[in-house]
Amino acid sequence: MTALQTVSLTIGGGSAFERRIVEATGEPLHALSIDTIQVNVGLTCNLACRHCHVEASPKRTEQMSWDTMVLVLGAARRSGARSIDITGGEPAMNPEFRRFVAAARAEGFEVIVRTDLTIMLEDGYRDLPGFLAGQCVHLVASLPCYLPDNVNRQRGLRVYERSVEVIRALNAVGFGIVDELPLDLVYNPLGPTLPPDQAALESDYRRELRARFGIEFTRLITITNMPIGRFLHDLKRDGRAAAYEALLSERFNPATVPSLMCRRQVHVSWDGALHDCDFNYALGLRTNSGSPTHIRDFDVQRLLRRRVHTGSHCFGCTAGCGSSCGGALAGARD
Repeated sequence: MTALQTVSLTIGGGSAFERRIVEATGEPLHALSIDTIQVNVGLTCNLACRHCHVEASPKRTEQMSWDTMVLVLGAARRSGARSIDITGGEPAMNPEFRRFVAAARAEGFEVIVRTDLTIMLEDGYRDLPGFLAGQCVHLVASLPCYLPDNVNRQRGLRVYERSVEVIRALNAVGFGIVDELPLDLVYNPLGPTLPPDQAALESDYRRELRARFGIEFTRLITITNMPIGRFLHDLKRDGRAAAYEALLSERFNPATVPSLMCRRQVHVSWDGALHDCDFNYALGLRTNSGSPTHIRDFDVQRLLRRRVHTGSHCFGCTAGCGSSCGGALAGARD
C-alpha cells in the first residue's frame, strides 16, 4: 500500500459513506452520464503545494504519452462527452500538452485547463497566455485566498505575487474579460475546515482583487480539502485527522448527491487507468462493477452502468455545500 492509500477507508457496500448514500437515496451511488473526460496528464509540477492530494512536485516524472492522449480523444468522441478537463501536476509541463489541447479543440470539445498560474512566468512557458487564448480554453486557476499570507503559506514563497502577475497577463489577452475566455479562480481552506459560502466569498475576491490590482476573473470555485495526500499527512502530524474526518461525516448533505462529479465523468490517470474522480485516482481506486479499468478498453455502456467506487474520503464532496472540481454543489447550509 502506498503512502497515498494510508487513509483509513472501508470501501464498497459496507462503507459508512455508502450507507449514508443508501439512506438518502434508497440505492448505492451509480454513474448517470459521461459529460466530461477528466485527464491527469502528469504529476510533474513547478510547485509542491501543501494541500496537493496527488502529491505533485518538480521531482515527479510521471507523464501521459501521446499514444494515451489519442486513446482519450477517441473515448471522448465515442462517449458523447462535451468537455475534456486537463489536470496534473501542472498540465503545461507535459511535452505533449499543447498538441493535446489543439487536437481536442479541433474536434470541438470544450477544453478545461487547470493551472497553478506561476508556470507562465518560467522560461519556455511565457507564451502560454497567448496560446491558451488562441485555443479558447476554459482556465481554472488556483488562488486559495485574496490575501498573500495565506496563499504563500499553502503554496510557497511569493506564489501569491507571481499569481497576480500572471492573472494580469491573462486579463491582457482577454481571460476573465470576454465570455469566450473564462477564467475561474479556486479557493480551498488553509486548514481542516469547510469552505465558506461560495457566492459570498466570490464577492469578497472580486472586490479585493479589483481594488488591489485591477484584475478580473469569471467566477470563484470553492473546493473542500480532501483528507488524502499531503493534506492528510499534515493532519496526522498535528493530530487532527480524526476530528476532520468526523466533521466531514457530520456535515453530510444529501442535497449534494445528485450533482456529485463522479456520476457524470470518467477520470483518466497519466498511465491510462480509469477512475471515477481525481480523488479516487490519488488513492489508487479504479473503476469497479465490472467496468473497464483502462482507457484502451473504454466501453461507454459498461461505464454508464458502473457503481461508483466510494470510501470515507467521499464525505469531503458531500459535506456542507458540497465540493467538486466545478465548485459547490448545493446552496449554503448551516
